[in-house]
Amino acid sequence: MIEFVVIVESSADARTATKLADRVLVEKIDWLEPEMLQHLFHWSGLEAGTDNSCWKNIDDITKRFSDQFKFPTIRSNGRFKTDGQSANKIMKLISFIQHKQKRDIKAVIFMRDLDNQPQRREHIEQARLEQIDQQPKLAIIIGTPDRMREAWVLNGFIPSNQQEKQILQEITTELTFNPCEESHRLRSNSLTEPDRIRNPKVVVEKLTGGRMEREQQCWEETPLEYLREKGVHTGLTAYIDEIEERLIPIIGSAE
Repeated sequence: MIEFVVIVESSADARTATKLADRVLVEKIDWLEPEMLQHLFHWSGLEAGTDNSCWKNIDDITKRFSDQFKFPTIRSNGRFKTDGQSANKIMKLISFIQHKQKRDIKAVIFMRDLDNQPQRREHIEQARLEQIDQQPKLAIIIGTPDRMREAWVLNGFIPSNQQEKQILQEITTELTFNPCEESHRLRSNSLTEPDRIRNPKVVVEKLTGGRMEREQQCWEETPLEYLREKGVHTGLTAYIDEIEERLIPIIGSAE
């Protein structure tokens, strides 16, 4: 079965990225039903039997492959910066895995919070360009939440009861803008006053009561068209577009 490798910062990132991709595939491919997905591909990490791999663990994973399979040392390329170097290493490792372990990896998703560093996406895009003509072909999807994944959660938050409406109104009054309509304006990292209300994590916690199941509804149940509309400035719309452009041809050809 074919695999799509997922590179993330956390398990929450992986859940968000993969569920959104599943939904886009089902929406855009006429014959595809949700229950069919598990028979067509599976999400994986770099190591067999894993669901995803984290950026922070790439060096350790590379070492394990080197010890077990004599994966060659990758020298740093001066054209790449830190995130580009990591992405480049990952893509070379995937190529090695495809050959050595005979795993049918067709795509890789790079999920990376921008955290006020737009160059992160630029560096990963540069690494993608370097791989565009490599064989075997690998679809490379980039998801860069701006400023972080929680901005995407806010894009999909629709109040479900009067209490949530009231909380959202109170936050909107304090901020002087709607954090779900303009979550890209929440630029703070602070967890203390007065700036904590401008931290996306804080706003998500207030709106969802810290309940992960309520948070998940924001990307699992909110209509995709709504997410596309609200996510223009947070990188969410761009991610959905990348799924449509780069994953649909792979699954669509499996009919």
